Amino acid sequence: MTRRGLSVAPFKVGPDFIDPGHHSRITGSISRNLDGWMLSRTYNERLFARSAQQADIAVVEGVMGLYDGYDGRTEAGSSAQMAKWLGLPVLLVVDAGSMARSAAAVIRGFELFDPDVCFAGVVFNNMASPRHLAYLTDAMEDNVDMPCLGGLYRDGSLAIPERHLGLVTMEDHPLTDEMIGRLADAIENSIDLDALLDRLPEVGRPEDIPRPEAVPGGNRVRIGIARDNAFCFYYQDNFELLAAFGAEPVFFSPAADPALPPDIHGLYFGGGYPELFARRLSENTTMRAAVRTCAEAGMPIYGECGGFMYLCESLEDIDGRAHPMAGVFPFTTRMSSRLKSLGYREVTLDDDVLLGPAGQVIRGHEFHYSDLSAATGSVDTAYRVTGRTGMESPPEGYRSGRCLGSYIHLHFGSCPEAARCFVDACAAYKREKESNET
Repeated sequence: MTRRGLSVAPFKVGPDFIDPGHHSRITGSISRNLDGWMLSRTYNERLFARSAQQADIAVVEGVMGLYDGYDGRTEAGSSAQMAKWLGLPVLLVVDAGSMARSAAAVIRGFELFDPDVCFAGVVFNNMASPRHLAYLTDAMEDNVDMPCLGGLYRDGSLAIPERHLGLVTMEDHPLTDEMIGRLADAIENSIDLDALLDRLPEVGRPEDIPRPEAVPGGNRVRIGIARDNAFCFYYQDNFELLAAFGAEPVFFSPAADPALPPDIHGLYFGGGYPELFARRLSENTTMRAAVRTCAEAGMPIYGECGGFMYLCESLEDIDGRAHPMAGVFPFTTRMSSRLKSLGYREVTLDDDVLLGPAGQVIRGHEFHYSDLSAATGSVDTAYRVTGRTGMESPPEGYRSGRCLGSYIHLHFGSCPEAARCFVDACAAYKREKESNET
């Protein structure tokens, strides 16, 4: 679509950070996360409308299977739910690698499962040959309502590398212009895009889509945000909500920069792959010392997952080598070859912290291959956590002074008040600092 000269608004259903990076690389536009469990229906609808209103076409990549979401009983968090909320037709992708006539039964099942889902058509993946496609289309005839719009033939050269948290990130494996061209060629040559475009509805372009309500005048603080190959898991909405409440995001690299940005009043360390860059992070001793000094001075610091790992005493890689980290929290994080935790999480604050007062509820998700050693010193927790089953998990959200660390990735769109509270905490620190200087 981009190569045809259309402006594309890309989206991703679910909490994934990696796919949106590739979307943005291809389209030149920021890719947004839509999520039916972390975020309210109204939030999703407004976000979609606001981001799509200036584009020629919106493309929403689904998550897992069409009907897969939070659990097996409801549609919460599924691509089907999002399609219905936004009034969008679904282009069903079916892996035909080991199927012929059975594909029609699979497609018919998808059609019948939820009569409120509208389909634009089906495309096949991993086809062996044009003859294979003929078998598939013959099987669909008189058995399936939706049209076949083609498919992709098996071609290992089109694969994008993967590692333990999914595809390799855009930061580490940016799609080259040549690779993007080959992907576009494969689609143009084997999928009927004109027929697809003809089947898509017109989406209205509201003139006034409400944005997050900002505090008049704002707090005018600068928040240093760790952003490089090691720390690249962020929701764009989190940045924009912080900015709406008066924060200026200032990006820096804990791996490469010798010092923190000047005149900052808070720090935000997102997730990523610190284990892959542990040696570089550890060898940047001036940066580690600067972060620790800020923590000791009372600066608000928030770290989640990979960022939390960096804020701990050390990181032990998969080979058992320990790499000293910033030392804000009294833990060692140890990498494992096995997945340690995965799923949506609802956090209730048990105490007043930099993300809000006791009782505030924020939603997010957890996905990591490391775990914590026993604490080498005293540390309090501030999160009461509920997982997929509705059962409470062990307390989380570790506190050290004004620092808060957790394995859970929080989406501030689930509770914009969290962004406001973070900015307020930074503003309070700024006032204290200025008072001390005078």
